[in-house]
Amino acid sequence: MSTYLKYVWRPVTGGRHAFPIAATKTPLDDEVEAYCGANAPAAELHDRSEVDWVRERSCMKCWRHLADKGP
Repeated sequence: MSTYLKYVWRPVTGGRHAFPIAATKTPLDDEVEAYCGANAPAAELHDRSEVDWVRERSCMKCWRHLADKGP
């Protein structure tokens, strides 16, 4: 099993989505795609506050996608 992160959850506009870890290295002016297909500006993956985490709901499509993949 890999000890490296493969995905990351981020509260972007519209929900808390899971993104491939590579999305965190995307230039800030580009868009990134969550596992569910939702798009967000890469800049939204950084510097999110605790309030952002509380306000946004977890995307169940992302959740199911990751759960179906298994460990």
